[in-house]
Amino acid sequence: MSDIESRQLLSYYRTMLLIREFESRLDKFFVDGRLHGTTHPCTGQEATAVGACAGIRPTDYVVSNHRGHGHFIAKTGTPERLMAELFGKATGVSGGRGGSQHIADIASGFLASNGITGGGLPIAAGAALSIKMQGRDQVVLCFFGDGAANQGTFHESVNMAAIWKLPLILFCENNLYAMSTPFNDAFPVSNVSDRADGYAMPGKIIDGNDVCVVRDAVREAARHVRSGAGPYLVEALTYRHCGHSKSDGCEYRPDAEEAEWALKDPIKLLRKKLLDAVPQQEIDSIEQAVRNEIDEAVAFALDSPQPSTDDLEGSIWAN
Repeated sequence: MSDIESRQLLSYYRTMLLIREFESRLDKFFVDGRLHGTTHPCTGQEATAVGACAGIRPTDYVVSNHRGHGHFIAKTGTPERLMAELFGKATGVSGGRGGSQHIADIASGFLASNGITGGGLPIAAGAALSIKMQGRDQVVLCFFGDGAANQGTFHESVNMAAIWKLPLILFCENNLYAMSTPFNDAFPVSNVSDRADGYAMPGKIIDGNDVCVVRDAVREAARHVRSGAGPYLVEALTYRHCGHSKSDGCEYRPDAEEAEWALKDPIKLLRKKLLDAVPQQEIDSIEQAVRNEIDEAVAFALDSPQPSTDDLEGSIWAN
């Protein structure tokens, strides 16, 4: 492994750790009663977020879903304003109004996350249409889960994207369960990517726990859609190590299955690969730096002001 490659992998490792540590802190805050409501952790799916965002350009767009903390951190690289958002603070990425599931940072190209299953797909198709109409050299990367692939919004959005040859990368994080429904109970096909043929677009299934495999697949998809050839479907097989949301105990998943996927933990796999190329001291240093960064994000959130009532009606539109 060259020095450039090892530096790149260390960067991926750092961001993947940042996502996991962020989610770990959130879980503790909910358990302790410092945060309320619900959240949908992406623990175990860090390679899909980091790899996919590494496969596009900084100027490209991302549309996320209800499990979007990792996508946001991978696209923007900063957890502070996201942490503040979850605490409902004025410095939050959406001014404290969006919470866990409705975040957007237009300046960095993170268009939106969405609490509605499949709700991001029409938004992504619309953004891709705007790019094409304005003749811009960008793509839209849309994250969605296997459950969303059975929503009408999936078929409608993909059909329009295929007809109009929109620069849209459809990135399915197949974690094998739509809430508690196993994939095989909900699909007549073996893979989500099998549906690509019905819309005359390429479809590819990959190992979603290998960050480099994910990156390379999205790079290939980006080249395709940026050329004007139309949408591209990537299905990344992965696994959430936790429940669908914080209140889900995962009683429906076999113990043997969970144990098998625990061995495929993307962070552990990447750490093992890095140990063959860089000193452990360097890895340890990154791990400590990540913990410190999340400490700082928490402090930033706690020290930030509450939203002002003077802006209560701001950012509200009605026809």
